[in-house]
Amino acid sequence: MSGTIFDSTENQAGKPRKCGVLLPIFSLPDAYGIGTIGAVAREFIGYLASAGVKVWQILPLLPTSYGDSPYQSVCSYALNYYFIDLQLLKEEGLFTQSELNDYAAENAYTSDNSRIDYEKLFRTRVPLLKKAFSRFEREEYLAAHRAEAQNFAAFLKKGEYYDFALFMSLKTHFSYRPWQEWGEYAQFGEEKAEKFAAEHAEEIRFWQFTQYEFLKQWAQLRKCAADFGVELLGDMPIYVSGDSVEMWKYGKSLFETDENGRQTQKAGVPPDAFSADGQLWGNPVYRWDEMKKNGYRWWKERIRKALALFDAVRIDHFRGFDRYFSIPQNAQTAREGEWKDGPKEALFEDMKNLPIVAEDLGVIDEGVLRLMKNVGYPGMRVLEFAFDGNADNTNKPSNSPENSVAYTGTHDNPPFAAYVRSLSESEKQRFVRDFRDECKKFGVDSAAVTPEDYCADAVRLAFASPSYLCVAPLHDLLALGEEARINAPSTLSTKNWSFRYPKAQLLSPEVKETLLRLTFEYRR
Repeated sequence: MSGTIFDSTENQAGKPRKCGVLLPIFSLPDAYGIGTIGAVAREFIGYLASAGVKVWQILPLLPTSYGDSPYQSVCSYALNYYFIDLQLLKEEGLFTQSELNDYAAENAYTSDNSRIDYEKLFRTRVPLLKKAFSRFEREEYLAAHRAEAQNFAAFLKKGEYYDFALFMSLKTHFSYRPWQEWGEYAQFGEEKAEKFAAEHAEEIRFWQFTQYEFLKQWAQLRKCAADFGVELLGDMPIYVSGDSVEMWKYGKSLFETDENGRQTQKAGVPPDAFSADGQLWGNPVYRWDEMKKNGYRWWKERIRKALALFDAVRIDHFRGFDRYFSIPQNAQTAREGEWKDGPKEALFEDMKNLPIVAEDLGVIDEGVLRLMKNVGYPGMRVLEFAFDGNADNTNKPSNSPENSVAYTGTHDNPPFAAYVRSLSESEKQRFVRDFRDECKKFGVDSAAVTPEDYCADAVRLAFASPSYLCVAPLHDLLALGEEARINAPSTLSTKNWSFRYPKAQLLSPEVKETLLRLTFEYRR
């Protein structure tokens, strides 16, 4: 193949060619049960830079709730306190090493645990963080750390995370039951909220403390990434959870609810070739007509906050801004739903050409394509969806525009090797024929035999693609199988959102060598 698309550092999309690695924060190794934003995260950034990788894509940083999914959070902007690094808190004088050793031993935590035990984290991590907070608030600590005391006071005064802290304090008070079961507090009211806050001021400050410490540690990570020339690509779910700050406080002003703030409509997708009944996600849907009255202020603020945390942001289910699927709350399947118009370009009038990636997978029509073109956001092309025998398949590199992001797979796909292994004989024949034809178009000499071989060639094909950015999940760079899958959609399982890498895989010299070779060959 001619190398003309690689002749310049910038392609026709006006963006430099780059490559990235997808790895959730929680998948990092750590001695205390879950990956964090501490030393190992900084080490991984250094590793990426040494391999020529310019982008680290992560999943949402939001606190998880039922099902452990970062796409179902109690708050659309809060930060996951599980990711606070305990060693950094120790360096601040809020723990001793002996205490952390005891915590790890009591909970059988090691750096090589392959799975996160969210139930155990739920029981143990908040009490441990409260111990750190109690020390932080001691007069002698604050007297010895005057700048810290002033910074925290300023943070509290700013009040950005107050609603989250109030909500979590109420949730704690009501034994973590959903807000609909909070009795008189199920109906938000300023007076009631102030009364509760006065009686539970310390608890509210604790939850604010978790956000304060996260942001301090995140600032260190951002600086590390900037120093190494690695961009952080974040992720934003389009919807919020029904059990969330936003639903509790804003109700009908933002969402399709009754007068008591209870959902009347829920999100999902219609029946298709993969699901005869469609999918019921359950999230509340937005009242776009109501949001329009103040210029979509809530959404614009949400995007602003996300772009303040990351260098770029992927927005999940972007097609929902053009048209969204709304299903009656009492419906048993998505068959009863209907498509409704979203805000379209009106929401993005003053937000065009921002560093945003639009997740445009699934049923994409002309309206979505027009919206994306008008706002200038690149879409996604996923190789795992590309080899179906259809020459017009938009996920094929040969059909991909330069202003797009190429993936071997996403957090919702099986690892590429596992996908190949799962194909039936007839599917395999079609896949192999289509895959090799596509490889030939881009000068990828594929002689793949095993699923692992196909995975390695898929990574190379993503690098060779016209897309200005290509991203491979770490599990595909390592050619791992189903055990390394991040999430299986529409399932509740301890295997979802829980896989972690040992240090040897995280910093694999073989993967580093592969990345260096591919970044050089394909000018990324």
